[in-house]
Amino acid sequence: MNGADALIETLIDNDVTACFANPGTSEMQFVSALDRQPRMRPVLCLFEGVVTGAADGYGRVAGKPACTLLHLGPGYGNGVANLHNARRAFTPIVNVIGDHATYHRQYDAPLNSDIKALASVNSVWVKSAESPDEVAALAAEAVGASFGPPGGSASLILPADCAWLPVTTTSRPKAQRNGKRAVAGETIESIARKIRSAKKPVIFVGQGAGATEAGVSAAGRLAAAGVRPLAETFQGRIGRGAGRFLPDRMMYFAEQAVEDLAGVDLMVLVESPPPAAFFAYPGRPSLLAPEGGCETLTLAEREEDGAAAMDALADALGAPASGPLQELARPEARTGALTPSSAGAGIGRHLPEGAIVCDDAVTASQPILNNTRGCPPHDWLALTGGAIGLGIPMAVGAAVAGAGRKVVSLNGDGAAMYTPQALWTLAREALDVTVVIFANRNYRVLNIELTRTGAGNPGPAASKLLSLDDPAIDWVSLAKGQGVPAVRCDTADSFDAAFARAMAEPGPKLIEAALP
Repeated sequence: MNGADALIETLIDNDVTACFANPGTSEMQFVSALDRQPRMRPVLCLFEGVVTGAADGYGRVAGKPACTLLHLGPGYGNGVANLHNARRAFTPIVNVIGDHATYHRQYDAPLNSDIKALASVNSVWVKSAESPDEVAALAAEAVGASFGPPGGSASLILPADCAWLPVTTTSRPKAQRNGKRAVAGETIESIARKIRSAKKPVIFVGQGAGATEAGVSAAGRLAAAGVRPLAETFQGRIGRGAGRFLPDRMMYFAEQAVEDLAGVDLMVLVESPPPAAFFAYPGRPSLLAPEGGCETLTLAEREEDGAAAMDALADALGAPASGPLQELARPEARTGALTPSSAGAGIGRHLPEGAIVCDDAVTASQPILNNTRGCPPHDWLALTGGAIGLGIPMAVGAAVAGAGRKVVSLNGDGAAMYTPQALWTLAREALDVTVVIFANRNYRVLNIELTRTGAGNPGPAASKLLSLDDPAIDWVSLAKGQGVPAVRCDTADSFDAAFARAMAEPGPKLIEAALP
């Protein structure tokens, strides 16, 4: 048994059973060891951004880490954008990053780099093995670190010789998992007193508590007690649909958020810092809470159990056992031109119970959210870190984790072009994922932001950096070339029919929603 065997056995013993991979020469021992460990499911992705995005989707749905297999520093670097998104969602991931053999590093071969420095930016834990006997213990430590709290990427650097040399121990240690700390009762009582005397209190629910059924349910109880819950604009995972409480989201554009929060005199934070604008704008505030007259208090830090604290706060306020729940209500069929709203109606009409929606639809997202509020219960996974290109990779991982559940991937066309290689993995693994591409043939959000930042209207040179229509991307051909059946729709009627078929049939599909 060598170090690679010890690593995979330890991961499996700690319930890490999916590996999203794009390996190279230094990882061949790990690849070979997979043949001896059928309990680990290997999934090949043709670009590291797909690898890391898939691990993010898997972790959000499964509630436990998958491992990635990445080729040295450049391989890790190719996956950084979606590891950034995973960091903002606090998703548990174990990155196995191959490295040159320990004795080979000194020669500064072409692929040599400071992997630890690269990985530290998005990792909660980074260590390198220096001998094969260290590998198992480090693997267990990495798994434990990925759970946090609050959780994130743990990066284990595996030199090639530590993978191929034999081990002298058969120990397979168990990962240590630390639970979140309870919030002190004094804190809960103090905030309850503040809420009773506030005129317009808001509770801002961060990624941790907002991703749990318990947290959303507690937020509903607080709503019934007169406290307005607000979720982050892009939640890592949130349960939506009939029979659930659905909190409002913080507005994306800063001026809209400031207007929405006008008059708020108390903001209570749950596993989150004070909400800030996504970008700075000339003459506009960075923090979104009202300036002057609004007190900001923290109910739970990221390492604390925000869901339980909200429930206890609801008890202290005498809140009912549950908050207002969404009723089942599907949209009416639409006809005529295809727009984000009419496409959203088609999705809302046919989205099945238990579906998982992976949202990277950018400017098309809000109309779809509006049309799916009353669908049967489903989960929504959003672009937590704002680095577009997550939608299809995240769906890969979500489908692997949620076997048997229908997965829908919503994407802007510009966003989807960051990681179109994920379509190939959908076909290779026969995953039940329907990919929708909203093809407006431009970076629409950047056209909006050009004006909002005071940069003016785009001229000929600027327009060339914002449009995607010369040449137009043929998504049907691109998908079919990677083995995914595809159809193009340009009316509300045809989209509704195509989406209904996709929900009724298993397997990967792509719908190009051609917007005017």
